[in-house]
Amino acid sequence: MLLAIDAGNTNIVFALFEGQEIRTRWRIATDPRRTADQYAVWLVQLMEIEGIRSSQIDQVILSSVVPRAVHNLTVLSEKYFGISPLIAGEGVAQWGIEIDIDEPRSLGADRAVNAIAAHTKYPGDLIVVDFGTATTFDIVDFNGAYKGGIIAPGINLSLDALVGNTAKLPRIAIEAPRSDSVVGRNTEDQMLIGVFWGYVAMMEGLIARIRSEIGRPAKVIATGGLAILFDKHTNIFDAVDAELTLEGLALLAERASRA
Repeated sequence: MLLAIDAGNTNIVFALFEGQEIRTRWRIATDPRRTADQYAVWLVQLMEIEGIRSSQIDQVILSSVVPRAVHNLTVLSEKYFGISPLIAGEGVAQWGIEIDIDEPRSLGADRAVNAIAAHTKYPGDLIVVDFGTATTFDIVDFNGAYKGGIIAPGINLSLDALVGNTAKLPRIAIEAPRSDSVVGRNTEDQMLIGVFWGYVAMMEGLIARIRSEIGRPAKVIATGGLAILFDKHTNIFDAVDAELTLEGLALLAERASRA
């Protein structure tokens, strides 16, 4: 059984794979100070609830955009599962795709993993939109090469900045506005319209510009927690694939096992 660990800026996701299928997953807030022992107390208990023994884990792969978290997650794997984890992008878990940008080493592991999974699952030129702490737009050509992308503030970061830098604006939840009108009648509605429809307009505008620059048809694949919410209010996505990052890690681990 494969344990895939995706360490993001906000959350760390632990997923167990049987073959290429996700059996179960758990999420915990990212905290670089959390020790391997603290992870183990939490994770092993959750595994036991699902009837899974530590001895059933025979492979671990780790992807992280938080360098300080890598050491403790590596110790977790070695101490509690007896396995040296694969590190996505390193050793036998190298990307295996062309990273065609000015500084290939600067590409976040999650974005490279998304590119691998997207190219494996969808043909042609692709634009992968990942809704995380930041919202990223990644361009993958029909040969599977990563060609570059865009980094924008995530919608929650945008809202935090708005509320945190104004004296009277209230905290609101991210949700679809109650109507399609873009003229709000009260403060909360006006904020929600600005954040939500403003974000939709940003996505649609950037994707239109990317497609124009590529000069060929390109499918748009959305992933991340808010993808489903936005998919209901725009027609720019060709597919919403919530498990793209985890599936990319599983593909990397499978390749590494054959190396």
